[in-house]
Amino acid sequence: MANTCTQLLYHIVFSTKDRLPVLRAERRNDVYRYIWGIIHERKGHLYRIGGVEDHVHVLTSVHPTVALSDFVRDVKAGSSKWIRDGEVYGRFPGWQDGYGAFTLGWAGKDEVTEYIKRQVDHHAKESFMEEFRRFLDEGGVAYEEKYLK
Repeated sequence: MANTCTQLLYHIVFSTKDRLPVLRAERRNDVYRYIWGIIHERKGHLYRIGGVEDHVHVLTSVHPTVALSDFVRDVKAGSSKWIRDGEVYGRFPGWQDGYGAFTLGWAGKDEVTEYIKRQVDHHAKESFMEEFRRFLDEGGVAYEEKYLK
């Protein structure tokens, strides 16, 4: 029997519904730990998670038997339910529909890890939408502006 070997790294980005700035710093690590648990359950490996008040960045591997869309759906649905049920953020509207997922090679892991670590400083200079458009442009992803609202 052949053994399957993969290294599927994704930089996944998703925002709060309507990009409301509700992810207060004092509870973000709790949310990140919960998301880590979901990733672990789905046979992924979390390399880094971070973000600011209105969005989250996740650097993770995804097991080859798990579809990326199912993986992200489970992360968003599970964490949203946990946030609401635990009243972690009283005004949490849920996560925005959709997400961005960008592949990278192993050699890019450390650079993206550092980028995610610096999110608070980074967003003092660039908004989420500027950042997201930049990711799409740099990744050669075609998109319609009306879907980024």
